[in-house]
Amino acid sequence: MELITVLKSRKLLSLLLLGFSSGLPLFLTGRTLQVWLTEAGVDLGVIGWLSLVRLPYTLKFLWSPFLDRFVPPFLGRRRGWLVITQVGLMIAIAWMSLQNPKQALNILAINALIIAFLSATQDIAGDAYRTDVLAPEELGLGASTWILGYRVAILTTSSVALVLAEDLPWSVIYLLMAVLMGVGIIAAFFAPEPIDQERSPDSLVDAIYLPFREFFQRKGIILGATVLTFILLYKFGDALLGNMATPFLVDIGFTKKVIGAIQGGWGFVSTTVGVVLGGAILTKIGLNRALWVVGISQALSNASYLGLSLIGKNETALLGVISIENLCAGMVASVFVAYLMSLCNPKFSATQFALLSSLMAAGNDILSAPAGELVKVLGWSSFFASTIAFSIPGMLLLFLVAPWSERSPSS
Repeated sequence: MELITVLKSRKLLSLLLLGFSSGLPLFLTGRTLQVWLTEAGVDLGVIGWLSLVRLPYTLKFLWSPFLDRFVPPFLGRRRGWLVITQVGLMIAIAWMSLQNPKQALNILAINALIIAFLSATQDIAGDAYRTDVLAPEELGLGASTWILGYRVAILTTSSVALVLAEDLPWSVIYLLMAVLMGVGIIAAFFAPEPIDQERSPDSLVDAIYLPFREFFQRKGIILGATVLTFILLYKFGDALLGNMATPFLVDIGFTKKVIGAIQGGWGFVSTTVGVVLGGAILTKIGLNRALWVVGISQALSNASYLGLSLIGKNETALLGVISIENLCAGMVASVFVAYLMSLCNPKFSATQFALLSSLMAAGNDILSAPAGELVKVLGWSSFFASTIAFSIPGMLLLFLVAPWSERSPSS
């Protein structure tokens, strides 16, 4: 993906900026907020419980039918909801700049919950817009462009925000982040409207029920269930590893400074290269084959951690492992997002994508929960070997949901 190609295309430039807008609020209720609360002397146990304010990201499928059913009176069904949520986010993040964790932590928690809800709702509208506006042959480039913007936003709210916070108060940092939400508002007005406009469901009940019925009518009960199982299991091995990667690095002696420097710097570069490479692979060999290639790359990433567990503490080896991990993660992200988009009907794209992405999140968060128990039983080397084995069931399902002989999933 050449940057000049993105800048010349109104559609791709819009996706880049909307991806930035989608990623911007994420850490403002997560890691960046945790640093602020820690500096303010908030109890670590309370900080842990405050992670629950991010629950809307997991539960967003519950209100996604609302965005399919109702059309704002301006800018259409997708762009209208984008602007509504982005204006709400700008106000909510600016309101966060007025908070004081030492004086009214409960108000700050409510504020963070509102940001998370609006951000998850923006994601529903944004994912649906991206699905609707891209032609099948544009899925790879479009997905990787969006994710590139998303990753730049993550860098902005983590590394850049933390550097600025050394000299500026947190109130100013959050106010600056609120201003940056204007990027998404401008992009939503600038973005082209999808050409093929499907009529909205006639009722909210239809908006809830019809997406399920349409999906299983199109795929069939058996193949539809197989596809959902595949989404749940495809990243299972990678999710297990991700849950224990940082504790492993700390356990073998790397300092937080070294881990943070390599992950935040070189890791970001590697992820960006992976996103671009994933989109290029998809465009070159088709979606089905790309799923095979990036799936195998996940196993390679896990194998690199197995190697590090055998070598032990070695900063050169760590640089290689982080590079491989993030490169593969970027490739998987761009291809898998394109795959999820390919499964959606434009009439129900908000609901169907929210459901599919929530299922993917369940695989990442819920199924990977026992990772720590596995480490205690197996030890680090055997654990990393087991994560490779746990990647196999999802890969085997590719024979059914994305045969190598076909370039794209059958509808």
